[in-house]
Amino acid sequence: MSTQAAAPSSLPPVASKPKKQPYPFYLGGVAATIAASITHPLDLTKVRLQASGDKGMVDSIKKTVRTAGVRGLFDGISGTWMRQMSYSLCRFWAYDESKRILGATPQSPAWVLATAGVMAGSIAGVVGNPGEVVMVRLQGDFAKPPEKRFNYKHCFDALFRMVREEGPSSLLRGVGPNVFRSILMNSSQLASYDFFKAELLKTKYFDDNIGCHFTASFAAGTVATTVCSPADVLKSRIMNASGPGSSSTIGVIRSSLATEGPMFMFKGWLPAWSRLQPTTILIFLTLEQLKQLVDWKRGSL
Repeated sequence: MSTQAAAPSSLPPVASKPKKQPYPFYLGGVAATIAASITHPLDLTKVRLQASGDKGMVDSIKKTVRTAGVRGLFDGISGTWMRQMSYSLCRFWAYDESKRILGATPQSPAWVLATAGVMAGSIAGVVGNPGEVVMVRLQGDFAKPPEKRFNYKHCFDALFRMVREEGPSSLLRGVGPNVFRSILMNSSQLASYDFFKAELLKTKYFDDNIGCHFTASFAAGTVATTVCSPADVLKSRIMNASGPGSSSTIGVIRSSLATEGPMFMFKGWLPAWSRLQPTTILIFLTLEQLKQLVDWKRGSL
């Protein structure tokens, strides 16, 4: 009885999954600009509470509306846009690059993600400092007596006048606490969002959708507000000051401790949380949607 050899099966070669292209570097800056524009009135109130003697969040908002009208709640928004398209654009790009250098994945330990955040914050804090100073001054101007106001017309007027009247070094005013705050912000906000998102996806209750993104960003916003509050207060007070000796971090700490006690470091926590929480949620929800838009566009080509 003859046996017929089985013909070798000719299976098609398994196609290797193409490597996913990185997202455009500017997506984080665009998402942050959209979010900051929506929450600008709360950010304005936070800065004015930290830099002035206003008693509370509601009182500060009422004072702004009473003196400048509803439009006053959007004072200095051009500075906000300058800040987001310099600082936030840089921090999201640097965070992704730092994760690539460290070989971090969504399943990486929290300390690896936090390290990437520290690296990103160190770079973005310096790059975004001029925009930060401009934003703080534009937002805090109307909270001052008329004779002490800068009266900048917009962000570029502020930038040019600072260089002309105070010298280029004015663009680095408060760079120390700003870089420190940037490190705290990125190691807490960006890293904790990635961490919480990965942990939520490990459960059976969440998929990679808007519900997961919202929950992870809510947790990240609370963590970031608490971690960043002391540096945020110092940054606002130093940047909003002018004159010799007013840029000393130690001097500001001593003066504030003497007049207000150690809790001055958490002054404005509630408006900071009220501003950062929706901002954090809006940033990451917008960013995730922009990423989906990029994926859809690439898939339709």
